[in-house]
Amino acid sequence: MKAIFETGGKQYIVEENSEIYVEKLPNEVGSTVEFDKVLLVNDKVGTPHVKGAKVVCEVLKQGKQKKIIVFKFKAKKKYRRTQGHRQPYTKLIVKKIVG
Repeated sequence: MKAIFETGGKQYIVEENSEIYVEKLPNEVGSTVEFDKVLLVNDKVGTPHVKGAKVVCEVLKQGKQKKIIVFKFKAKKKYRRTQGHRQPYTKLIVKKIVG
């Protein structure tokens, strides 16, 4: 059973027992999270969401991605700025798709 759901302004295609990385959620490790903004379940397409459908996930890990370097530069003006960024994430495993 496949589903497409929305969280953190992004859409994710998932199946049962698949692991995904989403934008950071405030839940503890080991807790369950339910997403009810389901856009598609198998062949049911929502307008915009499928009624009664939800994706149940378990939180496996909270963490940060690898550091990226943000470098700003303007030619001939002696302007250079370097900044690092690490995006926080939540790792989930899909337990059940209802709908």
